[in-house]
Amino acid sequence: MTFDQAKNFQQLLAYKKNFHPDLKSHFVKRVVKTEHVYFDYSRQLVDETVVTLLLRLAEEMGLRAKIKAMFNGEKINVTEQRSVLHVALRSDQLEVRQVLDKVKKFSSQNKLKNIVAIGIGGSYLGPEYLAEASTPFALPGRTLRFVANVDGTDFARKTADLNPADTLIIIISKTFTTAETMKNAETAKKWLQKVLGNSPEVIKKHFIAVSTAQDKVEAFGIDPENMFCFWDWVGGRYSATSAVGAVPLSLYLGYENFEQILKGANWLDTHFLHASFEENLPVLSALLDIWNINFMGYQTRALLPYFQSLGKLPAHTQQVEMESNGKLVDITGQLVKFSTGEVVFGEPGTNGQHSFYQLLHQGTQIIPCDFIGFIKPQYPLGEATDTAVTHHEELMTNFFAQPDALAFGKQDDYQPKSFPGNRPSTSLLLQELTPFTAGLLLAWTEHRAATKGFIWDINSFDQFGVELGKKLGVEHRNRILGFHQSQQLDKSGLNQSTEELLKIFLSGKL
Repeated sequence: MTFDQAKNFQQLLAYKKNFHPDLKSHFVKRVVKTEHVYFDYSRQLVDETVVTLLLRLAEEMGLRAKIKAMFNGEKINVTEQRSVLHVALRSDQLEVRQVLDKVKKFSSQNKLKNIVAIGIGGSYLGPEYLAEASTPFALPGRTLRFVANVDGTDFARKTADLNPADTLIIIISKTFTTAETMKNAETAKKWLQKVLGNSPEVIKKHFIAVSTAQDKVEAFGIDPENMFCFWDWVGGRYSATSAVGAVPLSLYLGYENFEQILKGANWLDTHFLHASFEENLPVLSALLDIWNINFMGYQTRALLPYFQSLGKLPAHTQQVEMESNGKLVDITGQLVKFSTGEVVFGEPGTNGQHSFYQLLHQGTQIIPCDFIGFIKPQYPLGEATDTAVTHHEELMTNFFAQPDALAFGKQDDYQPKSFPGNRPSTSLLLQELTPFTAGLLLAWTEHRAATKGFIWDINSFDQFGVELGKKLGVEHRNRILGFHQSQQLDKSGLNQSTEELLKIFLSGKL
């Protein structure tokens, strides 16, 4: 049975035809309160019937069994015949604990103050989000920079003010063949050697690796004792709590703070596995997404953290959602006949309000929003008095105002000043942003995406869609190398447009 053949899908489709939600007239409080998160979806365009049918749809599509299968290590990544066990990274599994013990020991002994992590995609986005979220907890004097883009600008700017003698380079690549990462790794090696010399000891002291390819790590010159492993059951975008994140984050924050990230993620893992669907934060989030995508026709979602330190969460969420669920086929290989995935974008409040909120409030397309706020600030600036509010209180006035403005709108005799309202959102309120809650939000993002994939019956854990462009890129690299050697462009297989672009590029001028 496919998603669109499910009985409850059909019932939701039929119900939607005569469903005309009006938050202004029929506002109903709908919240889930846990010890760490207050989750308010009162402003979503659903009623009791919709919620009930969505919950039944989850049951009908076997969601409980699929969640258990993931936690049990079954090979649910069917196209690659792999388990999906990022949740084990937050457990006491022996092989995970052995790697973490090694990370703990290394991070406690490291004396180099500048950490440069070179990786891309899942080797970068999740760890950078966690680092930015946890910056107030960083060890004194430590800096952490992430170099991802093969554009030389990224490496040049990230290292411009660093002293190679005080810098530790981490190369993060499962296969040690990722083109962008290895190009940056070679540039980092030359950057170090230019100042510190060509001795093999320079590489051994200043380079470490997170990889599974020991032969290639050794060939690069890195001491295999300074290689940290992870496993094929850890997908790239789900790897932030593996050695991919553990190594740079432990060096930057201290191992104890990285362990708090693991504990926060594990709290949400346990909640996801055991909480009833009616009170399950990632399941409810995913079901509301499915309602908005497949029944209301809303194909975009805005993630709006009212906290500057969560500035990298939207980018990480983009990868988790769009690389996981942007699929054409279901797990049997059949073309799907419904929308999967969604476009996710976002910016911290209040910056976003002065950028794209005009479209959110008055645009012709409706974009559901997720608002995230905290009771306590990380930096308590300003003083609360009879006549003044603190910085954080000023920020949070907007967190409370924007969902209501979207939901209830405002009519004005002058039409350009009218707000239609009835625009859906969810609000999450947490106590404070710590490594623990940063880990919790990481796991919420992971499980929300996986839940949608389970219900749509697609594979959220492969990413073949990124392969074709990479393959064509290799062909163009070979053409450019051939041009270096002969000053002749190999035109075989090129269309006229790409041929002309390459000619202009290789000529060096327009």
